[in-house]
Amino acid sequence: MKTLLLLLLLCHVSSPVLHSLKHFITASTGIANIPEFVATVEVDELLVGSCDSHNRLEAIQDIAKKFSTEYPERFDRYRQQCFNVMPIYISCTYDLMSLFNQTGGVHVLQEVDGVEWDDETGEVKGFAQFGYDGEDFMKWNRKNFTWIAQRPEADIVRPIWDATELLREFYVGVLTQIYPEQLKKSVEYGRSFLLRTELPSVSLLQKTPSSPVSCLATGFYPHRASLVWRKDGEELHEEVDHGEILPNHDGTFQMSVDLNLSSVTPEDWTRYDCVFQLFGVKEDIITKLEKDQIRTNWVKPSNMTVLVTAAVVVLALILIGAAGFIVYKRRKVREKKERFHYFDFSL
Repeated sequence: MKTLLLLLLLCHVSSPVLHSLKHFITASTGIANIPEFVATVEVDELLVGSCDSHNRLEAIQDIAKKFSTEYPERFDRYRQQCFNVMPIYISCTYDLMSLFNQTGGVHVLQEVDGVEWDDETGEVKGFAQFGYDGEDFMKWNRKNFTWIAQRPEADIVRPIWDATELLREFYVGVLTQIYPEQLKKSVEYGRSFLLRTELPSVSLLQKTPSSPVSCLATGFYPHRASLVWRKDGEELHEEVDHGEILPNHDGTFQMSVDLNLSSVTPEDWTRYDCVFQLFGVKEDIITKLEKDQIRTNWVKPSNMTVLVTAAVVVLALILIGAAGFIVYKRRKVREKKERFHYFDFSL
């Protein structure tokens, strides 16, 4: 599953006119306080809706909310479709548990399927892949409409899936006709939202003086973007760590790339810069590596800190002295009282 998702992300960076429709489906057992079934839909990497076995169907992005208002009958049909497939995935989870000789515990069945559409060439590619308990299980072969087993246990299931004509017709239909039509309609319906461009704010962050410097770009759209460190104008591939592209709550995205400066002298910092590139925008955002531009939580000791520390020490000494003086006075009073008790004033 991880390999498939990584390839999909790479495709989005390399193909500037690629749109996608993806369904993420999870069925689980033995996990308290979460639904047995959860399905989500993404268009161009944006989460637009979800449904689950708690009878919840939610339109998340504004385009989905607008769609549900303008076309309530279609929205209800999607709800019905979601609840119709729900028992199938839950049942399949228990079938896989039996295949793996599992009688209980936490087990998870996952599927990601959908299509990618190049609106310039018109090419459409459908995909479907299953995973079980965190490992790849079965993958759809779109060339001959069969299944590819991705682990030994799947070899037992593969002939059954290939021989099930209803299953084959379903995936051929949705991956070659229904999903492409839905994706094209979604892009057309939400064109002003999905085809917009938003530039990010770019910051340089560092936890401590010895930590890597992180270049963070947040608030950009669309998903197709790149962020790299350069030295003397050449992209760096060593001493850098690329983070994933992550969604923000407002429908934009963020990403970061770390640069290890442990072997770089301060004099060479000016040779480095961070470059953000966004699909559809000709000009790059270039951020020079300059010490005064780095934001950090680390506070450098200052003269004021030294003065405050000295004041605290002096105050502590005063308090200790005062406490000692109080003890001394109390001891004197006690000795005086004892001296008075020692003499007999009755005479």
